[in-house]
Amino acid sequence: MSSPLRPSTSAANRGLGNLGRRKRSREPDDDASSVAPPSSPPPSSPPMLPFDDDEDERDEEAELDIDDIEEMAEDEDGIDLFGDTFDRDYRSGKEDRYRGRYIDDGDDQEEIDIGARRELEARLDRRDLELSRRRRMPAAFLQDDEDGDIDLTQQPRRRRHAYDEDRDDIEMVDNGLEELSLEELVDIKSSNITDWVTQPQVLRSIYREFKAFLTEFTDPTGSSVYGNKIKTLGEVNSASLEVSYTHLSSTKAVLGYFLANEPTEVLKVFDQVALDVTLFHYPQYHDIHNEIHVRITDLPIVYTLRQLRQSHLNCLVRVSGVVTRRTGVFPQLKYVMFTCGKCGTTLGPFQQEASSEVKISFCQNCSSRGPFTVNSERTVYRNYQKLTLQESPGSVPAGRLPRQREVILLADLIDTAKPGDEIEITGIYRNSYDAQLNNKNGFPVFATIIEANHVIKSHDQQAGFHLTEEDEREIRALSRDPDVVEKIIRSIAPSIYGHQDVKTAVALSLFGGVRKEAQGKMSIRGDINVLLLGDPGTAKSQILKYVEKSAHRAVFATGQGASAVGLTASVRRDPLTSEWTLEGGALVLADRGTCLIDEFDKMNDQDRTSIHEAMEQQTISISKAGIVTTLQARCAVLAAANPIGGRYNSSAPFSENVQLTEPILSRFDILCVVRDLVDPSEDERLASFVIESHHRANPSKPLRDEKGNLINTDGERIDEDGYRVDNEGSRLPLRTDESEARNAAKDNEEDEKDGEIPQELLRKYILYAREHCHPKLYQIDQDKIARLFADMRRESLATGAYPITVRHLEAIMRIAEAFCKMRLSEYCSAQDIDRAIAVTVDSFIGSQKVSAKRALSRAFAKYTLSRPKPQSKRKAGISAQGPFDTRRSQATR
Repeated sequence: MSSPLRPSTSAANRGLGNLGRRKRSREPDDDASSVAPPSSPPPSSPPMLPFDDDEDERDEEAELDIDDIEEMAEDEDGIDLFGDTFDRDYRSGKEDRYRGRYIDDGDDQEEIDIGARRELEARLDRRDLELSRRRRMPAAFLQDDEDGDIDLTQQPRRRRHAYDEDRDDIEMVDNGLEELSLEELVDIKSSNITDWVTQPQVLRSIYREFKAFLTEFTDPTGSSVYGNKIKTLGEVNSASLEVSYTHLSSTKAVLGYFLANEPTEVLKVFDQVALDVTLFHYPQYHDIHNEIHVRITDLPIVYTLRQLRQSHLNCLVRVSGVVTRRTGVFPQLKYVMFTCGKCGTTLGPFQQEASSEVKISFCQNCSSRGPFTVNSERTVYRNYQKLTLQESPGSVPAGRLPRQREVILLADLIDTAKPGDEIEITGIYRNSYDAQLNNKNGFPVFATIIEANHVIKSHDQQAGFHLTEEDEREIRALSRDPDVVEKIIRSIAPSIYGHQDVKTAVALSLFGGVRKEAQGKMSIRGDINVLLLGDPGTAKSQILKYVEKSAHRAVFATGQGASAVGLTASVRRDPLTSEWTLEGGALVLADRGTCLIDEFDKMNDQDRTSIHEAMEQQTISISKAGIVTTLQARCAVLAAANPIGGRYNSSAPFSENVQLTEPILSRFDILCVVRDLVDPSEDERLASFVIESHHRANPSKPLRDEKGNLINTDGERIDEDGYRVDNEGSRLPLRTDESEARNAAKDNEEDEKDGEIPQELLRKYILYAREHCHPKLYQIDQDKIARLFADMRRESLATGAYPITVRHLEAIMRIAEAFCKMRLSEYCSAQDIDRAIAVTVDSFIGSQKVSAKRALSRAFAKYTLSRPKPQSKRKAGISAQGPFDTRRSQATR
């Protein structure tokens, strides 16, 4: 009969066996030290009952079962070394035996020398260092064999159950080191910040402070900022948590200081904190991602690539530029496991650093020196990609070549940018050994790279311009001006006199139309291409330079210095991987911007043919060196060319004045012919404008006499306003020339005040319109546009000018959308269509020979009569001849 207290055999066999061995070992001691019991009980004892073997056996079983339960409880809580009979543990017993295996008493052991002792101590130190470094290694890297020299199973096993307990308690159990307060963290007690940050107690304090920052930082409404971000991270299964440096430095300034100056170690702690906090909310998130990376945003200082120096090495930097080249995605070693070729033992894991390759010298099991092979099954890899970042075209100083830097993308940052994208990178500026540089220079030189931590496209940040609420209010107020279109046109290149037709075309190209997706997923471009053709000295190149400085993204090239691959894309062999990689040209770098090509007529026909696809489909197809791909070139092309023979021949049609084929001419939406005609009155105004421009650009210091009084160039005394005064200080009457000069200056000031928009506001206005305004064509006069298109095709065939195609019909739609964007309107009005028709007709008539211009002007007058007029009478006199007046001379300051 078994006792009801007896547990199952699977649960109690181990405890019962141990207990039986303990009782058997103690029986001889009890017999030897105790007195034999008497044969009869003493008189005072109660009478003894009959002896029952079954009952005694049941009592003994119950006693054993109770002891077993106590033994199991002790096993769970640990062995109780101080029991009731602990004083008997050291007594000798008859059955005590000592085995003599592995004990050699025959030979005397000699003492080891000091060299051997130091070698053993060094091996023990290396083992301890390796154990401390791998203490937090994932369980997947632990060795399966129990005979390994290094046991890494204890720490991961404890951390595996850490999420079932209180996290603050777990942190104290993991490491017995005392944490530092926030004030003690600031007091750096090391020779440099690197030694201070790598100390265990400092790392634990950084862990505590950053965890408090993630859990306690709130916005003005009291909502947890990073709690919501971690929630969103779990919903989208992301592996990156964006943390604002501004938030961190404003609440935990010491963490911001450590992060900027020692980002390598600090980011490791940040990543661990982010993973722990994420696992606290999503306990099974490690099944999706084993790591969470903290991405730093809003670093306050933005450097250019040419500003990086040795003082920035191993620090966190923020740079911007254009991606010119990108490699494929490669697996990079993260944790390496080696297999010994002699004994087959698996060694590792070893963490792979970016600067050096992991190499081992001996096997811990057999002490051999190899060979060792990488265990690819247990080795952990991570994604690796390299970019070439080049300075943005608008940030390169004049006369300088753009600088380049290699950028390393790891983990989930791969494929975040492609050639042609303008990006901002926050990363660690590192140095790497390059044998080629050493051989070339003859002395140690290190190459520099940027290990990216955060990548964002400038287009996502409104092309790098941050518009404030005040800017948006000012932009909206300007859009409500009824003459905003005329103001914008007059504000284009204000240092250039005249050129109303060219300025209108440039303004339309800067604003652009709307890109559309037609049926069948066919893309229709929205950018407006413009060709400037005219006599030398008519400021064509100056207008291109103005656009380069004013556009939010522009790339300048010349026809003589640009080749086909320089404009489209080239294929180069990467020196690191020896693979073919793509490098974008000018059209690719100008994606979502403007590509400016000067001396367009100097390009050879083969190079011009290569940009046909980019100008219409806005893509560049590459099929070279085994690479078959398509690059985006969504940019407007603004080209300038000189006519054949140097000057434009008005008696010949447009096609005979320039060496351009019909396919390339049909891809330009607007053709501007710039003539330099002799007109005495216009030449006089031109000269006055140029002289006044030089005068304003070179202000002179006021003249003073010996007494310090202001005088003019004639030596006459004047006051602060420039009026002539007598010796008593009274103003003298103005002379006729002085009166005319003052009236002219006053008129010019009023014109500038009323007619021009400040250039900085104009740039913001253009950017705002491109980003937020996407007008739609609604209730347009389709019959009028159809009749215009039919008449233009008929007249172009009769006059022998360049042919009119369907592309010109689409150009009318794009020009109307650009005029609508100037007003920041959502729908194109009838005035926008009339303006677009007037621009198209003037462009068509201006490119005809002089004998046909008058007849064509009368024939198309019915389409241009409804052209909108400016609201102001004084302004109407400026543009009374229409937006495409080719009878004026132009010049620059």
